[in-house]
Amino acid sequence: MKTEVSVAATFISGLLSRSSSSVSLTGDQLQLFTHTLTDTLIEHYRPHWFPHAPCRGSGYRCLRINRIMDPLIGKAASAVGLSQEQLFSSLPIELTLWVDPSEVSYRIGEDGSTCVLYKSSPLRPKSASSADSSAHRKEKPDNRIDQKG
Repeated sequence: MKTEVSVAATFISGLLSRSSSSVSLTGDQLQLFTHTLTDTLIEHYRPHWFPHAPCRGSGYRCLRINRIMDPLIGKAASAVGLSQEQLFSSLPIELTLWVDPSEVSYRIGEDGSTCVLYKSSPLRPKSASSADSSAHRKEKPDNRIDQKG
């Protein structure tokens, strides 16, 4: 979870640092924002993080800006003294960021393409032991009749 959350927080911080708005954050403020957002997301996502079922809880882990600032981003911004208005002027008008086990992706705008920021191999479920799997396997009898003709 830490990698995915770090990628998401760094992405949002990068958008703030490259903003063409009048909001100018110092390196220390950006670092504090990233750290605060990372901690906030980890705390928020912990009960909804399912590495063996990455889609489970994905709506809960979606960060969204669409005329309303995502409260988790807003919380981190207030830690560095950014107002909602400053955030809205620094970030895309519409942004969706999905933070899921093994993948972080985003979309800017409602009709924009989805871009992957981070992707790793998903965890594989533990396989049953060979004894267990062989006990559940049933051989089908061969009911074919030899036809010689």
